[in-house]
Amino acid sequence: MTVKIAILGCSGRMGRNLIKAAVEHEDVELIGGSVRPNSSFAHFDLGELAGIGAIGIKTSTDINALIAADVFIDFTSIESTLNNLAWCQQQGKALVIGTTGFNKEQEQLIEQAGNNIAVILAPNTSVGVNLLFKLVEITAKAIGDYTDIEILEAHHRFKKDAPSGTAMKIGEVIAEALDRDLSQCAVYGREGISAERHAETIGFATVRAGDIVGEHTALFADLGERIEITHKASSRMTFALGAMRAATWLANANKGFYTMQDVLGLNKL
Repeated sequence: MTVKIAILGCSGRMGRNLIKAAVEHEDVELIGGSVRPNSSFAHFDLGELAGIGAIGIKTSTDINALIAADVFIDFTSIESTLNNLAWCQQQGKALVIGTTGFNKEQEQLIEQAGNNIAVILAPNTSVGVNLLFKLVEITAKAIGDYTDIEILEAHHRFKKDAPSGTAMKIGEVIAEALDRDLSQCAVYGREGISAERHAETIGFATVRAGDIVGEHTALFADLGERIEITHKASSRMTFALGAMRAATWLANANKGFYTMQDVLGLNKL
């Protein structure tokens, strides 16, 4: 079955990769994409926007013009995503959310939307990163009680939220596996002369530089040995292809709140 997809916020770096991935995916029909009303890319050909040549589909400044889509994909901003979520609930449309930086209350709103529609919240749609989530869960359960745990992440200079949504998800997975409250044990950067490292803390280190697409490492260090679980993305297409996989899966799902772990069947491992 071909899934009709619309991309919300299609003029950004990620949006352009999503266009290309949708056009190339054999099970997807791209029916349109949205941009802000004041965007210089309003009524612009989506194919030209993505650098693949004209495809005869223009960008829209009104989400209502995309009503024919089965699934919407949103990698925009927090405010825009929440507005789009409300619209999708009103229209009964499935939604894949790749936007990051939500607070706990906002995440709860997204989870509650699963009562009305099928929705996926994915701070990272890469297949490899979601496998990393499972690997760090297993590692934390095996050795997390006696190792020092640090999470390192690096992204391009334009990324606004820090730590990244993926880094925070890694921390949440580890904390849950160890029955810890991440809000109480997380340490975001260190400076100066202070007390020694507390055994139950989970540290975060952030780099913003150049055009780094995305790198994440979960470090479990003991005296004498350490384990590092690392994922490095060299192209945004890996996220775009993962989003297509999520969208085609969601098109056949019942109402509910899902993650990429559901899409990939990793929750069954």
